[in-house]
Amino acid sequence: MTSRADIERVLWSACDSFRGKIDSSRYKDYILSMLFVKYLSDVSKEKRQEYMRQYDNDERRVDRAMSRERFTMDAESTFDFLYENRTATDIGQKINVALSHIEDHNSSKLRGVFRAIDFNSQVDFGEDVRAKNATLRNLLDDFNGIDLRPSQLGSADIIGDAYEYMIANFASDAGKKGGEFFTPSQVSELVARLVNPQENDRIYDPTCGSGGLLLKAYKKVPNGKVAVYGQELNAQTWALCTMNMFLHNVDDAKIWQGDTLSNPQNIENDEWMTFQVVVANPPFSLDKWDGGFLSNAGLDAKGKKQEKMTATLDPWRRFDWGVPLASKGDYAFVLHMLKSLDANNGRMAIVLPHGVLFRGASEGKIRKQIVELNLLDAVIGLPANLFYGTGIPACILVFRKNRARRDVLFIDASGDGNYEKGKNQNILRDSDLEKIVEVYNARENTDKYSYVASYDEIKDNDFNLNIPRYVDTFEEEELVDIDEVKTNITNIEAELVDVQAQMQKYLDELGL
Repeated sequence: MTSRADIERVLWSACDSFRGKIDSSRYKDYILSMLFVKYLSDVSKEKRQEYMRQYDNDERRVDRAMSRERFTMDAESTFDFLYENRTATDIGQKINVALSHIEDHNSSKLRGVFRAIDFNSQVDFGEDVRAKNATLRNLLDDFNGIDLRPSQLGSADIIGDAYEYMIANFASDAGKKGGEFFTPSQVSELVARLVNPQENDRIYDPTCGSGGLLLKAYKKVPNGKVAVYGQELNAQTWALCTMNMFLHNVDDAKIWQGDTLSNPQNIENDEWMTFQVVVANPPFSLDKWDGGFLSNAGLDAKGKKQEKMTATLDPWRRFDWGVPLASKGDYAFVLHMLKSLDANNGRMAIVLPHGVLFRGASEGKIRKQIVELNLLDAVIGLPANLFYGTGIPACILVFRKNRARRDVLFIDASGDGNYEKGKNQNILRDSDLEKIVEVYNARENTDKYSYVASYDEIKDNDFNLNIPRYVDTFEEEELVDIDEVKTNITNIEAELVDVQAQMQKYLDELGL
């Protein structure tokens, strides 16, 4: 049997084939693409063998049966074909052709997933063809030793889980850049629990990265009867997400590529789509988020190119409550998601920097509108150093449509004892997640941890949502017993006199 550890060893061996030759932020695409091809090949090979036995080696019937499988591959797309040709001088081109064929034969599910990958890239491999071919040959050798047939895998999730494991390690290695496409697993798990997806929900992540948040939410519904939607700007990360969905058997997920703010794809029959569940970890305080709007803007009244974002530039009227500063895109994403939330039973949890809780100007006006319209359900402060590439603490804002109550729950989960301190990054443990979710569901006041604030209290604070205004975490110092301190000082002084006398005795004996 092939275990997850076996797969991870192969993946790291593949990394060794690239280290020192290509930047890790780039070679992840080659390794994960090859894992994808190897998995498809082994699944297809085993299924074909089953049909051959079932139909007494009748090739015609077998071909017909294979054409009805969830994906198809021709002979020159398989890993076995590539491995047999691993010493070919044009092996890079052969791999590119194989990837192209996989896309063409499965265009409804995998169109464009390999468009940003080129196994002949001179940018990545340089002009030394022999060195490039040696690297690719080593890559094929690495994967040849692993059996990914379904009958040899202990669980259907092994491949997808190993895939996410690898993405997580690349995110850690890539630092800030890596954090753009991956949300730590424990944070994704917490967000998914807070929104509590149900059967027949539509789940949406407008900044989906490699899809981890969507998959966590999807898995909360055991029978999988939910619809999954996402959008991602970066083409390479979009491809990772599409393959990630496929490896987790979420074949009907709709993952769009493009700028969610200036080019939203959640539009159906010219109508804005809404969702019962929205989850997201958008880029923190995105600078120049309005660039897509301004590049398409016309001339102003003076005949000049418009240089400042206005609500009228958005045809979907997402910014009628206020236009965030160009240097801080956090509330632009919040407003987009609130518009995308189902009016009757919409639940939304979004990871954001703490600045959104108290910054003023247009953000203060937007925050006031959100609270007055009774959309904010909870504010949860997270420990620092949870995310790749940034040590700043983040928070989770939970929103609900059609709320029956007007209070807001504040939770401060950032204190000592509420997480595990790691060498490079802090970790939310299962017990930490359970505590947050339990308090969120109970909506109870807990000493130095949570507080349910009324609308009037928030209004009195001028709609500032900074958590310390509501959750008192101040630790009183123990009272000092002055008499005891005086006694200790007296004792120490007496001991010092004895020590000095003994020292002088030694000096006298030495004639010093």
